[in-house]
Amino acid sequence: MKIPFFNKKKKPAKPKSKTREWIDAIVFAVIAATLIRWATLEAFVIPTPSMEGTLLVGDYLFVSKLHYGPRTPITPLQLPLTHRRFYGTENVPAYLDWIQLPQFRFPGFSEVKRNDAVVFNYPEELQYPLDLREYYIKRCVGLPGDTIKIKNAVLYVNGEKAYVPEDIEFSYFIKTKQTIRDRVFEDYGIWDKAYEPGYGYRVHAKPDEIKKMEQLPFVEEIIFSPDFSKGKIVTADSSVVEPSTFPKTPETSWNKDFYGPVFVPSEGQTIPVTHENLVMYGDVLRYYEHLEDVKIDNDQLFIDGKQVTEYTFKQDYYFMMGDNRHNSWDSRYWGFVPYDHVVGKALFIWMSMDPNKPLFSLDKIRWNRLFKGIN
Repeated sequence: MKIPFFNKKKKPAKPKSKTREWIDAIVFAVIAATLIRWATLEAFVIPTPSMEGTLLVGDYLFVSKLHYGPRTPITPLQLPLTHRRFYGTENVPAYLDWIQLPQFRFPGFSEVKRNDAVVFNYPEELQYPLDLREYYIKRCVGLPGDTIKIKNAVLYVNGEKAYVPEDIEFSYFIKTKQTIRDRVFEDYGIWDKAYEPGYGYRVHAKPDEIKKMEQLPFVEEIIFSPDFSKGKIVTADSSVVEPSTFPKTPETSWNKDFYGPVFVPSEGQTIPVTHENLVMYGDVLRYYEHLEDVKIDNDQLFIDGKQVTEYTFKQDYYFMMGDNRHNSWDSRYWGFVPYDHVVGKALFIWMSMDPNKPLFSLDKIRWNRLFKGIN
């Protein structure tokens, strides 16, 4: 007997609710933005004046991850589109460090080049996972294998005068008995300044603009001054010692204007274990070479319990400096940037807002800086 065939028609899919459509769209947008941010471009804002006048406080820029190659995350348990903290909070973490993965870097289409403006994770924040350390941006002035020296505020690389950025700034003291309006400083491209009542102004400015300001009738004198505090002027002097300079040891008598020479380590380079090398590279071995058991004792180096008489570096390192040479916390103070800390290359400014202007003022946005390339 034939069994009749019933052609059952499929019931039409139930249309998604508006709420479900919004949720799907948001999830897709978050995933897409996370992938773009991780692998291609990420937006950053400049919070400090260490790169003035190349980059001003309030500049928003895009940084390319593709140039040097995107890194795989070490800390996967974190909220999408966050870094270390919830936005708008100081101490609320946006991650869990229960899982730590090995880091890999995908191929990029460029190596870090001398004078690139580079974003990297701040090496000294050892209390956080590597990929969750604060972002810094500085200019790469020293490549692996370079020798860095600063004499009388002039940078030398491998014995030759280094490239000087067009917008480089130094610290000056303007002696004047008058109060100078903000508009005057802005006309000379000076954003980073401090008033010392009874003395004058401490400013960070471009040398060419300082020469123009010297002609102003109310300016008595302008002094090249790395530091000025309570009426005391400190000029560039090789006898002035800054104990905070790297490496932090009384064996070096360096300051921000008289520094080095320092040799930048490179992958595959072998150094003998000497007192001088352990002073210079001891922290590199302890914290950045990913060695499990390192001990330095009486000018001797022990790795995994065995004494070694020489060491070969596992990765490249870089020497970074801010373009605001007298107001930058950089490699002169905390040492080398390991290659695995490098994030990307700064490309261009897409927005710039003056933090000193009211929110709805007409000159809040620095229109002349929009879509400006970073050299």
